[in-house]
Amino acid sequence: MIAPADAALSLMSAAAVRERANLLLHKGLDDALSHFRIDLDRLEDATDLTLEVTAAAYPDFDIPFHSRWRHFVLDGQDRWADLAGTTSWRDRAARARAEFDLVMVSVLLDAGAGPDWRFRDPVTGREIGRSEGLALASLVMFAAGAFSGRPEDPLRADAATLERLADETLFAGFRVGDANPLLGIAGRADLLRRLGRTVAAAPTIFATKDEPRPGGLFDHLAGLAAGGRIEAATVLRELLTHLGPIWPSRITLGGIPLGDCWRHPALRTDDATDQLVPLHKLSQWLAYSLIEPLERAGIAVTAIDGLTGLAEYRNGGLFIDSGALVFRNAEDARRRHDVSAPLVVEWRALTVALLDRLAALVRKRVGRDARDLPLARILQGGTWAAGRVLARRLRPDGSPPVAVISDGTVF
Repeated sequence: MIAPADAALSLMSAAAVRERANLLLHKGLDDALSHFRIDLDRLEDATDLTLEVTAAAYPDFDIPFHSRWRHFVLDGQDRWADLAGTTSWRDRAARARAEFDLVMVSVLLDAGAGPDWRFRDPVTGREIGRSEGLALASLVMFAAGAFSGRPEDPLRADAATLERLADETLFAGFRVGDANPLLGIAGRADLLRRLGRTVAAAPTIFATKDEPRPGGLFDHLAGLAAGGRIEAATVLRELLTHLGPIWPSRITLGGIPLGDCWRHPALRTDDATDQLVPLHKLSQWLAYSLIEPLERAGIAVTAIDGLTGLAEYRNGGLFIDSGALVFRNAEDARRRHDVSAPLVVEWRALTVALLDRLAALVRKRVGRDARDLPLARILQGGTWAAGRVLARRLRPDGSPPVAVISDGTVF
């Protein structure tokens, strides 16, 4: 019998996410799931729209990776590149640490904004919502030194500062109020405090070249990069291993917190991982977002398709709104569901598995292989944008087709 701790570690990878998502997909194809039916013929419709929005945004198909960095570009202006370009960095590693700090904080703050929240861009005065607004708000706070413990060095996030982060700091930074509500704001602040405590408690990982800071993970990953190369799955493994304690109120196994991992009764095994479905959405979003800082610092990230698609509501919404996934009970579309509900777990896992199938269809249509067109580019092109387009066509507020009760720490 496998030990509980070893069983837990077996779930802490993109390979486990993909394997278990496909187990549920196969059950669905056998019409053996409780909440959704699968219509693979309609996957062609989802592929059509993905190609349509990709061609509109990237007519030459020169598509960047799906990552947080895309959200720092507004009206063609790369706000972070402009800021970084006017900063005197001691070396490439110093910039990489700052970029790790920024993107780790920003991704952990990006767990869905709801339809009503907006952030006023201080440069243009535009009101921006959703993920783009969350990204800009976090960048403005970062640039102002909101997460730094050193007034002379604002472009950093120090563990000690994160540990002390007050809810009111995020309320002010994100302009939250009765007229501008943001879902799960207290949960986001708590997540950053947990990040600070976790980083401070692991100096051998996060403080080998500086005071404890999330960006210290860059030095740890650089030490793992044999010959200047590191696999994307290794980046994710290290994130899951060393940031595991930040996730609140989740399943633990053998004393190990499993993070974005949930129970589904149809996923049966004969060991301690019975019914457990790992998804690791925010951790994988973060892994995708660390690729560019690593590569700017001279470390090549390989085997990027070792990561999976992201189990979030835009990708998942694409499959429901296109008809590839169909509610067994139409009333479920009108109910609100806890993030741990089997319906939500089923939807998110099927999203991961169907993204791989859609990616294969996209590559076949355009005559490219996975090396030329990895999943990270198809997501960016891509599925996330197509999900948003369909949501806006079908619902006035552009909301997803499944109403999920969010605490600001999942998606």
